[in-house]
Amino acid sequence: MPNYSKKPRAYRPNQILPKWRKLQLSEELIQQAQAIKIQASSTDALIFFKEILNFTPFAYREEFARLFTENQFTAARWCRQSGKTILISALLLWYAVTHANSQIAIVGPSWRQTKRILARIAQFTRKLPPNIAFKPQRTLIHFTNNSTIETFPNNPETVRGPSFNLVYCDEFNFVANDQELYDAILYTLGATNGKFVCSSTPWHTDSIFYKIFNHKNFTDFKTSHIPVTKALEPNGPLKQSIIEKIQTQMGEDPARWRREMLAEWAEDEDVWLTQSLIAQCIGTTKNCGEDLREHDTEKTREGDFYAGLDLAQTRDYTVFTIIEHTNDKLLLRHLKIFQQPTLYSQVLGYIKTIQDRWDDFQKIRVDITREGPSFIADMENAGINNAEGVTFTVPRKSEMASLLKQRMANRKLYYPLLSWERPYRSDICTELNIERYTLQKDGTISFSHPYGAHDDVFWSIALAVYATAELTPEPFLTVIPR
Repeated sequence: MPNYSKKPRAYRPNQILPKWRKLQLSEELIQQAQAIKIQASSTDALIFFKEILNFTPFAYREEFARLFTENQFTAARWCRQSGKTILISALLLWYAVTHANSQIAIVGPSWRQTKRILARIAQFTRKLPPNIAFKPQRTLIHFTNNSTIETFPNNPETVRGPSFNLVYCDEFNFVANDQELYDAILYTLGATNGKFVCSSTPWHTDSIFYKIFNHKNFTDFKTSHIPVTKALEPNGPLKQSIIEKIQTQMGEDPARWRREMLAEWAEDEDVWLTQSLIAQCIGTTKNCGEDLREHDTEKTREGDFYAGLDLAQTRDYTVFTIIEHTNDKLLLRHLKIFQQPTLYSQVLGYIKTIQDRWDDFQKIRVDITREGPSFIADMENAGINNAEGVTFTVPRKSEMASLLKQRMANRKLYYPLLSWERPYRSDICTELNIERYTLQKDGTISFSHPYGAHDDVFWSIALAVYATAELTPEPFLTVIPR
């Protein structure tokens, strides 16, 4: 039993102060040592990584760090999950800490994505000595040496005003209006003779990023190309076993394997939506008036909403898409991919909940090819209004796909740069690029997708766009005998 009757020990000031001064001296010595480390790493980013951030990069990352520190223009064309974001985040932090009064900008396909990069840099700042960086904000990190790292939306008008010492463009090959944005960036670097660095996995060839690696006018760039073979363990973070499985699963989609894992440009000639068309419809402030992001389904909304529901249960996925018709544009506001196996009762409950919060839907087009008209009756019984069934015949699919393509080509449809890990890893650009077409002898168009891939997102978006148009009678074809 503790003895509570014992009096606590009292310390006099002359007993505490020497220990306190000794503690302060120790802290000052630690800070001085860390300051010396930072000063020693001012000309060598790799020392900064290892001594300050406790981050030891792989050899190919070290090589790119040298390219960055020794050159004004650099570009990284690396495969997926090879670590380009974490490396460049560390490089931006090193530059801010070791170059006083530096103004650093991060841009990309969407403001939301650039904020994620800033969050990665903010994690690194926790390893810095005290009093180096102020508390990071969502769009800005301010350092005590008067340097800043700030994120900007994909809007040339916003970028054009300030002067920057360093600009980083993430996923440059997916940036809409990339020529105009790049021109604005060059002007911001003119007064400072600053640096520009960009990174991306390959997407389409009608882009500045493609020219950086292939055009004679961009020889000032020092480039780095890292396919999956250079990023496998022990030379990189990728594991051989899972890479082999990915390659097998992409066996019928070699163009995607070449783009994402070999980091080479590739596009099948028979894709319905080209990569350049898909990239130009990523919603930014410049092209649609706002930096698009999904609406929060927990909040109430008002507007002219249309939806598309592509049904599946086991092999494929049920996907529900909502778009809003506003200011003569169609903006994707929500996309939901349901887990397998899909319980239609959960799907109906989900749609009903959003309908009640979002001021109803003008129309919901539903694929009833497999389930039949009874599913529309189930929706009506669940209290879901304005649902209309669509049977996926060859002429009807051609009509839907053509309308989707037309709206994109006319710059009427925009979507946020969505990506997801579950229920499977993918992103909206890849999903829209999935669908292939074949012109048949009778003049009709048939659609298909590679084995192992999923086209449910494509058709759900197509249904949502189709909901904004009137459903015309399906053409009746017959053979007239001579």
